[in-house]
Formats: sequence, structure tokens, C-alpha cells
Amino acid sequence: MTSTVTPSKVTTAAGDEVLKSGGVRGRFPHIPDRIRRGGLPYLLLLPALILELLIHIVPMIMGIVMSFRGLTQFFIRNWNAAPWRGLHNYDVAVDFNAPIGKALLHSFYVTCGFTVLAVGLSWLIGTAAAVLMQENFRGRGLLRTVFLIPYALPAYAAIITWVFMFQHDNGLVNHVLHDQLGITDKASFWLIGDNSFYALVTVAIWKSWPFAFLMVMAALQNIPRELYEAASIDGAGIWQQIRKITLPSLRSVNQVLVLVLFLWTFNDFNTPYVLFGKSAPEAADLISIHIYQSSFVTWNFGSGAAMSVLLLLFLLVVTAVYLICTTRGRKSADV
Repeated sequence: MTSTVTPSKVTTAAGDEVLKSGGVRGRFPHIPDRIRRGGLPYLLLLPALILELLIHIVPMIMGIVMSFRGLTQFFIRNWNAAPWRGLHNYDVAVDFNAPIGKALLHSFYVTCGFTVLAVGLSWLIGTAAAVLMQENFRGRGLLRTVFLIPYALPAYAAIITWVFMFQHDNGLVNHVLHDQLGITDKASFWLIGDNSFYALVTVAIWKSWPFAFLMVMAALQNIPRELYEAASIDGAGIWQQIRKITLPSLRSVNQVLVLVLFLWTFNDFNTPYVLFGKSAPEAADLISIHIYQSSFVTWNFGSGAAMSVLLLLFLLVVTAVYLICTTRGRKSADV
């Protein structure tokens, strides 16, 4: 013999009907029961989805449409009146025998070299600092805080400080290298000429390595100390412990970290713009500042939009290949 128990209802001060089993009725009387039970999370996400659509998706679609038009300063007030040019802007951008294509290709090579150096050295310095900070010593907390200062500072304020440090006549860099240490024969120009590339890489590393330090330091907390103690008892040195324990344990974190640093660095606009202004030296002509010049200096928005779309496609392809390779490597390592 079975019996059915119907939960009794309690009326709250707000007038809602509350079941003793914990359910609430009447709080959302205008929402149907099926949506209230299963669709409420999606309704709560709706504002964020609308903002994402307005801030990222719609401008991206508009940029793609602009890349097929001959949009110049003559059509800024009514860009829909700009003539439809099809793939002409893309043809001009990838014609590496013409001046525009040659300049874009040179900028791409500079950006690749800049990204490899900045990401590689940022990861190396951040990982080394994180490993060293695992040991208990006096002042470790203070050092950790100091290491994170470049990451916490506003980008523009930090880069402007580097601009003053790289000044030719009264900059701190020339004062230390030339006046104090005597490494250089004369004061160097760091914001023009070939040295501008090294100045750009230096600032990018200074900005990025604290993020790598923070990520790796957090990941190191999950590695049991017993592994290092057992390895030390077995006679493994510090380098063997790093190679056999630390780096394999950081593989998953490093895969994400390298990808994030790559995307940030390859798209970096703030650093070259604050260091060099609207016109970067040829040695430091990153693709982000090059696209800006094509769009807002020469007023050829169609060409700049086409270059932006090509950059987006390149980053998507690199990201997809990287994720496929890292996922296969992770599966083979697990096997």
C-alpha cells in the first residue's frame, strides 16, 4: 500500500507560496514554469551575451564588411556609400612585390621575431623566479610583491616611465650603461633606429614576465614536496629535479600560459604606440601599429580592415594548430 504526500504550502510575508520541501512559487509570476525551472540560468546570462555581442561580435562583423569596401576619409560620414571593392584590399595587402605588401610582410617578420623573444624570455624569467621563490627564506613575501609590480601598474604609466628612461641625453639607461659602467662608447638612441627593437623587447618582457611568474608560482603549489624529497634522497640534483619533476608537472599550465602570452604579445598595441607614437621606427614596426597607420594615418580604412582580418585569420590558424599539437602531445604523454 502506497501513500502520496502532498507538500503543504506556507504563505510568506511577501505573499509568495513556499513549499515546505524548499520550492518557491510566486517569486517570478510572469515567467512560465518551464522557463523558471530550466531557463533561468540562461536569462541571467543574457545581459553578458548582449554586451559581448555589442562590444566584440558586431564590430568584428563591421570590420569584415569594411575590408571589402574602398573606405577612405571621403566616406567617413557615410561609410555605406564607399564603393564595393571585393577582394581588392586583400590583393593589395598580400602583393609582396608592391610597396604596401612589402611593408606588411616586413612588419609581420618584425612581429614574429619580437613575439618569439618576448614570450620566450618572459616564460623563462617567470619560471626561474617562481622556482626560486618556492624556497623559504627571509623576505620572500616582499620579493614576491615586488615582482608583481610591473603586472599591477597601469600599462600607459609604466611605458611612459620607460620612455623617460630611454631618453638619449638624460635617460637612466644611457646614464648607467655609458656614464656609470662605460659599456658603450657614446650615448645610444634607444627610441629610433635599430636599437628601437631591443627597447621594445625589453619593455614587453618587463610587462609580461610577472604574469608568467604568477601562473607558474600558483601551479607549483600543487606539486607535492614529497616528490622533491624523494628525488633528493635518491641523489637527484636541482637540475634533475627541475627536468624530471617540475617541468613535466607544469606542462598543462605552460601550454595555456604560452598561448596567452603569444596572443597578448602578437597583438600588443599599447607598448609600441606609447614608446614611439603614431609612427614606429622600421626596426620596431609591429603589425598592430602598422595596421593603425594604414587605417588612421593614411585614412585607408578598407585596407586596414583587410589587414586586420588577415591578422585574425593567422592567429586563429596558429591557435588551432597549437591546440591540436598540444592536445595530441598530452594524450601521448598520458599513454
